[in-house]
Amino acid sequence: MENRDEQLWRIAKKRAGFKKQLAAYIIVNGFLWCMWIFTKGHSDFDEVGDSNFPWPIWCTLGWGIGLAFGYYNAYHSDKETDTMKEYQKLKDREGK
Repeated sequence: MENRDEQLWRIAKKRAGFKKQLAAYIIVNGFLWCMWIFTKGHSDFDEVGDSNFPWPIWCTLGWGIGLAFGYYNAYHSDKETDTMKEYQKLKDREGK
């Protein structure tokens, strides 16, 4: 692939990376939630604390925040295009 556009190649790599992150997020968090569902009633913590608290929520929320930033970076953050848009705005303003 010698004739590829480098900017499009970078964008494609970011998007492919995000899709891999999303797949891992779904698989790992699905496993954690299933583990919590199947073990929530079999704990000795009933006397001390609430064993029914959904502890996977912390993993889901924390990783989800990082995933949201990854999504933005892959699909909405193209610095070269943003720079060109801003340049065009300035150029149009100068011409008026």
